[in-house]
Amino acid sequence: MARTLETSVVQDPSDGFRLLPHLETRPPDLRVSFDVLGSGRIRARMSGTAVPALQGTEHKADLSAGPDEVLAAAARLCARWKERFVDFQPVDDRGRALLDRRRPYATAADLSSEPEDELSRALADLARGGESLLFDTLLGGDDERTGVFRGYLRSALDREGLRVRFDSDLHLPWSMLCTTGHSTASATPLHTLFTRFLGHRHQIEHTGDAYAWTGPPRSAPARPAVSLNHDVRVGRATRADEVAKALAEGTTCVTRTTYDDLVRDFGNPDLDEQLTYFWCHGEFIGNEPEPRVLVLRLTDGAPFDGHTVRELRARHRHSRFRPLVLLNACHAGVSGAGVDRAFLGRMLIGHGAQGVLGPQTAMPQAFAAEYALEFVTRYLRGEATAGRITHELARHFAARYRNPLGLAYGLHCGMDVRLDRPHGGAL
Repeated sequence: MARTLETSVVQDPSDGFRLLPHLETRPPDLRVSFDVLGSGRIRARMSGTAVPALQGTEHKADLSAGPDEVLAAAARLCARWKERFVDFQPVDDRGRALLDRRRPYATAADLSSEPEDELSRALADLARGGESLLFDTLLGGDDERTGVFRGYLRSALDREGLRVRFDSDLHLPWSMLCTTGHSTASATPLHTLFTRFLGHRHQIEHTGDAYAWTGPPRSAPARPAVSLNHDVRVGRATRADEVAKALAEGTTCVTRTTYDDLVRDFGNPDLDEQLTYFWCHGEFIGNEPEPRVLVLRLTDGAPFDGHTVRELRARHRHSRFRPLVLLNACHAGVSGAGVDRAFLGRMLIGHGAQGVLGPQTAMPQAFAAEYALEFVTRYLRGEATAGRITHELARHFAARYRNPLGLAYGLHCGMDVRLDRPHGGAL
């Protein structure tokens, strides 16, 4: 006589395939890795179609620079952008500040009416610093293998239009680094100076963690779900209101203004957003010997950081939370190596975010709002990837506004992330 047998499923043998969306990603044209080894050495590797394949070996070198030296140089470069560009103050022949030109590069996004010789001097200084960090500090030294590696990398980066991934234990401002140049500032046109920056030449992303997130693929919602997380007091004299309108057009948009709002929603296992936008102040806090980390503050001023993200999202590893995060908060140019600039981004990515885009130095509110308006408008169309838009905006602000601050926005993962819209539709 037939009878029903009781069954108990104790294992899902398909998980190994169902939870591997990263296998579908197209590889970059150039992948450059910088691994920090246990001895404090940095090992560099390089691969991809942009560099020649070597018979019986690979592009690899152990560098002479140490992690602390490199991170300190990166912090100095970010501070240099703030001091020499964002805070630039013209003076008269007697060294007195010109009252009619108060910090001209910080108060407007369009610098097309500013004197070209001043802009050229500032940009040449930033380019020299970006080149030195890459080739003299990180890849410096007389070791033969390092020299060969440096030559191959320089040759690849001198090209244009590559998709470049810096897979690195060291979080550096890659888009602000530069190719080699030999001209003096007075003899170099602005366009030529702009083209030296890696962010102007290539699509760039920074990665680091292996298998940062594995979860089931998602289908496109009928209306994109987005959020505006902001301090309502920030940027009142900017185009911030237009950014808010762009976020809300044709979407389901949630607005959060307090720490409690963030905790409520980030703790929700069903949180599901395609674009998460932060418009607020950011600062680095912490005590030695631990590195200081970035915290965000909305209207109520309570700190929200990577530790908070981990507390709220650790139990929801396979949720539908898969946004691109636009972190439009000032990363103040803090000097020294004891600063973890990437911690918040790593926590967001490790708990679901497909990528994090944000400024790598102190960013004037006037420019930050202009950048956000351009990025949000283009991204919500669903026609281009985050990497392509970031690259286009770096060139857009350089060509139209003669402003290099678009190069200071760095993409942590997410180069190939695109807003999915039903049936490939766009706004």
